[in-house]
Amino acid sequence: MPRRASSSAHPAWLAAAFLLVVGLAAGGFWIYSRLSDPFRTLSPLPVEAYLESAGSLRGNIYRINGVVANQLAWSPANGRLYSVDLAEGKEGGVLPLLVPASFNAVNLQKGQKFHFEVEVGERGILRVRELKKA
Repeated sequence: MPRRASSSAHPAWLAAAFLLVVGLAAGGFWIYSRLSDPFRTLSPLPVEAYLESAGSLRGNIYRINGVVANQLAWSPANGRLYSVDLAEGKEGGVLPLLVPASFNAVNLQKGQKFHFEVEVGERGILRVRELKKA
């Protein structure tokens, strides 16, 4: 009786399956990173326009993704003033954000990344309306 040839997985099929799994993992990570920003429906703050004329943006609401650089000032009534490093594309820079006293329970520390919903207030001050840790 003749022997049957043993069949094992062909290396090309194994490579294709591996590439498919890696592609699905990369696609899932990309989708997750896009959907993890809770303020993704808001427009990003136009930094150049803000620096040129903050008063022209007064009353508008934007999103900012950034890293807390330093605490600049604190007032029990008004809240805390932070400098936030924006590492978003070509419109990076450092901006001051006023975090109202209602967020005193949130522990913002240097080096932490946050998603901010901000409103351009009186005299161009960026006041945080909502924040989420990234």
